[in-house]
Amino acid sequence: MAKYFNTEIISADSRQFFKEMQIGTAAPNKEELAEAKHHFIHHKSITEDYNVGAFEKEAIERLESLFKLHNVVIMVGGSGLYVDAVTKGLDYFPDVDKNIRTTLNNQLETEGLEALQLQLKTLDTTAYNTIAIDNPQRVIRALEICIGSGQPYSSFLNKGKGKRPFKTITIGLTADRSIIYDRINRRVDIMLEQGQLEEAKGLFKHQELNALNTVGYKELFNYFNNEWTLEFAVSEIKKNSRRFAKRQLTWFKRNKETLWFDYNYNFDVLITCIDRVIKNN
Repeated sequence: MAKYFNTEIISADSRQFFKEMQIGTAAPNKEELAEAKHHFIHHKSITEDYNVGAFEKEAIERLESLFKLHNVVIMVGGSGLYVDAVTKGLDYFPDVDKNIRTTLNNQLETEGLEALQLQLKTLDTTAYNTIAIDNPQRVIRALEICIGSGQPYSSFLNKGKGKRPFKTITIGLTADRSIIYDRINRRVDIMLEQGQLEEAKGLFKHQELNALNTVGYKELFNYFNNEWTLEFAVSEIKKNSRRFAKRQLTWFKRNKETLWFDYNYNFDVLITCIDRVIKNN
């Protein structure tokens, strides 16, 4: 699509931002990066404090520059929150007592993530079913809003956002779940063949960093810590990747305006559809 529109690509994959995480995030390779200019690929270090708010600000600034050169810009990625931050803007949340987060972090250490997940399920079922429930920081963020405001985290979503100075066309690819899961399993095997174990080993000393609390790394860290066998760690990577894919589908299917195409789509048909939507806008 970038070639067809003679334009550039913005990545909204929140883990492909980090230059130390190449194999385990399936980031575009040199050949793919050479096909079209990409932005927000390996531009940060895992040691830098980078979040969705910073990405929103930088991506909007980059888009302002790109729209001076191109009528169309392509954004691609699997991090739904980061996509929405650019296309819709971030949600407003009330300020809450910082001690709540401290308490929740302590609870995470003593009781584990599952206890926090169950607490969120009780306080806000909607958030429990839609956020990245395996990400402790996302769970704690949702919980601190629930506790601090006395209202569900999800009740603050999609309220009072300003309109963007551009129009968004959202495209999604679909496949039978069995195909998705088979490809996930194969991708994990391929990443291991490409050196994922060695990449994770090189990052092991930084295992406490939030950027590395990521599927494909945290499981191997358990292996390095002699908590799991390598075989079990690999099986957990596959399982957690499948769970993540399921949550991604749930997130993206909320957008009723998405144009869905089968993964075996005919490119000419897709482009004809996109061109038609652009002309009608």
